[in-house]
Amino acid sequence: MFKSRPWQSEEQRTWQPSDETSKKATIHDIDVTNIEPTPGLRFLFAFGLGVFFFLVPISWNGQLTVPFDVAASAITTRFPVIVGIVGLAVLTLGGVMTTVAQLHQNGVISLSDDMEERLDLSYWETTPLFWMLRILGIGVGALLFFKLGPSVLHTKTVGGLVWSIIVLSVVVIIPLGAAFVNLLVELGGLEFVGTLTRPFMRPLFRLPGRAALDSVASWIGAFTVGYYVTYNVFNRGGYNKRDVFVIATCFAPVSIGFVGVIVSTVGLLHLFPVIVVSWLVAVGICAVILVRIPPLSNVPEEYIAEPDPETPFTGSLTDYFRFAISEAMDEAQNGRIVKTAVTGLIDGLKVTAVILGTVVTISTVTLLLIAETNVFQLISAPLAPLIAVFGIPDANLVASAILISGVEQVSAAAVVAQASTTARFFVTIIAISQIIFFAASAPMMVDMFNDIPIRFRDLVIVFCLRTAILIPVAAALTHGVAWLGLL
Repeated sequence: MFKSRPWQSEEQRTWQPSDETSKKATIHDIDVTNIEPTPGLRFLFAFGLGVFFFLVPISWNGQLTVPFDVAASAITTRFPVIVGIVGLAVLTLGGVMTTVAQLHQNGVISLSDDMEERLDLSYWETTPLFWMLRILGIGVGALLFFKLGPSVLHTKTVGGLVWSIIVLSVVVIIPLGAAFVNLLVELGGLEFVGTLTRPFMRPLFRLPGRAALDSVASWIGAFTVGYYVTYNVFNRGGYNKRDVFVIATCFAPVSIGFVGVIVSTVGLLHLFPVIVVSWLVAVGICAVILVRIPPLSNVPEEYIAEPDPETPFTGSLTDYFRFAISEAMDEAQNGRIVKTAVTGLIDGLKVTAVILGTVVTISTVTLLLIAETNVFQLISAPLAPLIAVFGIPDANLVASAILISGVEQVSAAAVVAQASTTARFFVTIIAISQIIFFAASAPMMVDMFNDIPIRFRDLVIVFCLRTAILIPVAAALTHGVAWLGLL
């Protein structure tokens, strides 16, 4: 469950991890919780339902997908007008509630303590910049929904992407995903997965084992669902600020379904398994490097809630499994399945209301820049010689596509759709591995994780570092696949 958040970080109370968390224990040092029928069944049902919804592949309309994708797609395609109305209402709610919170905070209006608590005003407080973006989002959203204003707003590459793809997807994906993710997080799944993945998450990526669930949620569902998991655990004291910054910028990739869209756009579906493996390798290498250098390495390890770090633990595979079950039982003791799912749905709607105005405003502006100017071609010109040095053809086109992928990946894929196979493979690996793109994920990070804070200038730096790492990595993977005779 979300907690009210004070957005002004300088006034925010923070916690430091206890020294006791550095002492490693074994299974013999811990009081292992016994498996009891009620919490055991509760955990198994919630975990099984979550795994089925997000992970179990099914055949649907001749394609291999997961139930989450089927459900989200069915809602957005069958009820686009209803989802659009809900989207406009959520946009308006976010702007209005933020305005009330800001006016109350600045003393312009006065509300009783009881009303302030009922409206949860601290949740909606933000900076003047994001207040403005949320208000502008209402206006932009209305223009797109009612098809008003200049025609350039309603082209396939601007309004079509912003409203039909980004807005409708976010309005459905976050609340729907949050309901099922909450079952995993609140009823033992987070502890179970986190305990089993500790042996490699901490040494490789300097993250708690539970961070693996965030990545899986992004990979299978959507990066927005991964953000929800991260945000939820952060507010419960399960992550510190550095953990969140690393997870958001290194472990919240686009979903595998969206990867399919990119791969289809560049005409490489026959290489889909190879691209997925290359994608995982590229994202992993980036994470290993980036967590060890600034700015990620400089983020303080502070908590905004009472710290609930993972208990340091050593043991055999069997010991880890016993400990994972014990941790899950502890979490599932007092949970309620229906209440947990409803709470997730409500929290998902609140998160959507907070971020949607920012996303609509920034994504519309950036996509207009792509459609109406040659700014990306000019900025990317210095990259072309470097691309050529790594033996990638169509260097000028590829360089432009790489920078565009930092805004919106489908547009980047479209730029190289007619290029050589080598160039298309190379751009695809970089585009799906960037994680930070400024038409959607970047504004969501900045607005959702303002408690840290994640700032745009930091994301620009991380994006540049990711690009610098990905170019040689993607080039090596491309030449390796070509050497195998697959390109």
